[in-house]
Amino acid sequence: MALAHRRPARGVLHHSDRGSQYAAGAYRAQLAASGMECSMSRAGDCYDNAVAESFFATLKTELVAGAQWPTREAARAAVFEYIEVWYNRQRRHSSLGYVAPAVYEAMQEQQAA
Repeated sequence: MALAHRRPARGVLHHSDRGSQYAAGAYRAQLAASGMECSMSRAGDCYDNAVAESFFATLKTELVAGAQWPTREAARAAVFEYIEVWYNRQRRHSSLGYVAPAVYEAMQEQQAA
């Protein structure tokens, strides 16, 4: 979804943990075909993936805890709306100076121009 919606430039770094889905040949081939650089956390180093772990903890706390969806599609839609509408565009993040990621990204692009 990120590739289709964001169309990242070649050379963008994709960081993940060492989960089997991310180490799979087909997944890594898709990254390479898209011109993305693959980065994985080191084995046994929990700090390598702290940002991603923090995100998933927040997702579980703010959306998933106690939620019940009637179908997988309803769950997928809820997660999509949480990430694309709330988390990236409206939710302020302390690590970004209390602005939403979309605002922070726009500020960075403006400064680079």
